[in-house]
Amino acid sequence: MTQTHRGACHCGRVTFEARAELNYVVDCNCSACRIKGALWHPAAEADLRILTGEADLTLYQFNTKTAKHYFCRHCGIHPFIRPRLDPARWAFNVRCVDGVDLHSLKVVPFDGQNWE
Repeated sequence: MTQTHRGACHCGRVTFEARAELNYVVDCNCSACRIKGALWHPAAEADLRILTGEADLTLYQFNTKTAKHYFCRHCGIHPFIRPRLDPARWAFNVRCVDGVDLHSLKVVPFDGQNWE
């Protein structure tokens, strides 16, 4: 069932909402995602909305510079990305979403370390 989920970075300056059927998370093992410990869920362009703190976001890119990793410049938390797999879409960090029981979600591994 598709619902609207609200999330934020640690300090609360960056807030967002995402419409999604939150029944799984993607655990990417690329060098950036592995170290962050992020658990991602995809969202279409129209299904993720930054509510507050857009000016507080900093962009990090590496390697091919296709993916766009956004993080709060105050607390350092990465609430969402534009993934290299499909930069026209979003993926949001489910660890940033309020009220989600992560243990109830299926974890789908993604081998970002060896992708391509």
